[in-house]
Amino acid sequence: MVYRDQTSMGGTGGVFLTTHWSLIEDSKSDDDRSRALVGLLLDRYWKPVYFYMRRKGHNNEEAKDLTQGFFHEIVLNRGLIQRAEQSKGRFRSFLLHALEQYLIDERHKKTAKKRIPKDKLVSLDTVETPALPHANPDMTAEESYNYGWMSALLDRVLSDVEAKCNEQGMGMHWNIFNERVVQPILKQQASPSLEDICEKYGIADRKKASNMAITVKRCFQAVLQEHVRNTVISDDQTLEELQEIMQFFPKSAQHFQ
Repeated sequence: MVYRDQTSMGGTGGVFLTTHWSLIEDSKSDDDRSRALVGLLLDRYWKPVYFYMRRKGHNNEEAKDLTQGFFHEIVLNRGLIQRAEQSKGRFRSFLLHALEQYLIDERHKKTAKKRIPKDKLVSLDTVETPALPHANPDMTAEESYNYGWMSALLDRVLSDVEAKCNEQGMGMHWNIFNERVVQPILKQQASPSLEDICEKYGIADRKKASNMAITVKRCFQAVLQEHVRNTVISDDQTLEELQEIMQFFPKSAQHFQ
């Protein structure tokens, strides 16, 4: 998929007002905000961290405990954030570097779950453990982490796009895009023909069906850009991250669940 979103990314308009970096900084002196941020990070990024832990040889429960502890550490332990070199900019890179440092520290400590007071913990008990990417058993811990990051990102973007389509009365648009573009990629199967799509949804014009899918594709591109913007600190890094993501999807689409 080629990124052709028309939103301006340069000039004075390219302001990153709410990034994951700023959320972490804002949580420094506020316990409630810190706990809320831990919950946010767990919700969005526990999948890549969990995959990384599993590739490092930890079983399911160990990986969950370490993942939970890690997100508390990067919010509550200021030294860990400083060692991760925020100046590098990409939140994905920061998280991976902090993860490596965290595991080094954990070798000399008890499990994070035992060290963090219960009233400070954000539980993982209610979340569903993601399936590991079994298709490539030779995947390294870092590759597994990046796979999990991209997979989680794609899940969030597609969920947001579907919600936007439904809110705007474009449920059929979403269905066509999902059946014509998304599912064939995820399931590694051929796309249904426009004739089949038109027959299924009662659309008389093949061009109209194609345009409906293109409309949602543009929405997908815009939402993807929005999500990526929240994980970097500059326009250039946004473009770099998007280019990397676009290269990743074709190679790893077979892994997405």
